[in-house]
Amino acid sequence: MSVVRKHARPPGGAWRFAVAVVKPALLATTRRDWRGGERIPAEGGCLLVLNHISHVDPLTAAHLVHDHGRVPRYLAKSGLFRVRFVGRIMRATGQIPVERLSREAVGAYAAAVRAVEQGEVVVVYPEGTITRDPGLWPMTGKTGAARIALATGCPVVPVGQWGAQEILAPYSHRPHLVPRKRVTMLVGEPVDLADLVAQGATPEAVARATERIMDALTHLVEEVRGERAPDVRFDLRRARADHPHRKDSA
Repeated sequence: MSVVRKHARPPGGAWRFAVAVVKPALLATTRRDWRGGERIPAEGGCLLVLNHISHVDPLTAAHLVHDHGRVPRYLAKSGLFRVRFVGRIMRATGQIPVERLSREAVGAYAAAVRAVEQGEVVVVYPEGTITRDPGLWPMTGKTGAARIALATGCPVVPVGQWGAQEILAPYSHRPHLVPRKRVTMLVGEPVDLADLVAQGATPEAVARATERIMDALTHLVEEVRGERAPDVRFDLRRARADHPHRKDSA
């Protein structure tokens, strides 16, 4: 299925207000290193997939997208919407909360597909949560981004990022704003899923698409960090099964 190639709706007042409030704060507290931003499609629906390292990185990712002329819609776990300032902004600008393990998750998927088909940029964190990998590398991916991509045939553009965790460490509530932190975002080439789109969203195709997305994302993070990721990705589900009594931060 091919994505509908049309312009998204123009940004509303809530988005313009958010930009007016948040962008000056980001300009004052970050040094931005945007690379490959021309790979973000200038029009039409697409998915942007990012690694997740901080509760603040939805704001820095939105800064990247805005600087390249698009308005982001997020597919993000509902917990982010309960983070005071971030949550207010995400709700006011029409982002898409996902209540995992509930019937609302189906509605979020449908809303994301609809947004892509209406020509919008939908931002997805395919890990589903901030990474629990000890070195903050991308974990194994969930299938949401792959299912949206296979349903719509839209471009899937990976973005490897690093630096937001210096502003707000994973699962911390105490930001470090001084001195300004360098935030690097490297936009990669779209992930080639054409052969899998032709197969439809079979379990095998979804699994293979998810793995391709995570491979592309991990390679970009390696380039940004100048380091090599572990040979085996951290698997949060397996870690929880191995340590069922360990309390993870939300």
